[in-house]
Amino acid sequence: MTGLWVLVATLVAAGAVGALLKARNGRVRAARPAAARGLPAPVTDVLDPASAVTLVQISTTFCAPCRHAKAVLAPLAERTAGLHHVELDVTDQPEVAQSLSVLRTPTTIALTPDGRELLRVGGVPKGPELLAALRPHLTSRTV
Repeated sequence: MTGLWVLVATLVAAGAVGALLKARNGRVRAARPAAARGLPAPVTDVLDPASAVTLVQISTTFCAPCRHAKAVLAPLAERTAGLHHVELDVTDQPEVAQSLSVLRTPTTIALTPDGRELLRVGGVPKGPELLAALRPHLTSRTV
């Protein structure tokens, strides 16, 4: 009988964790106060000085959700003035993910041309929600 209770408790805990992860997936979070450290070189190299916001998608080689994130972010950046998207594969550069405090892929970080973090999204972003959060930082509207 004890084994049955352990099984039930495990299933309930797994269900709760799954629900929590699903609720957090794709949620736009405001940037935390900036730390004293700078951005790693691979990130500063991809910032677009001509765009108001650069979406840096942190990905890895075998990440299936990363392809979905790219399918959301690339068209969003193409049709939005002042928005640039770049995918940064950190498979061979784990120190980049560590310095950015990235714990999962995909993670999308919205950065200004000078490297200030505006917001970040863990998981596959929801396009309309992300665009609404970025609108105050963009110079013009979508086409």
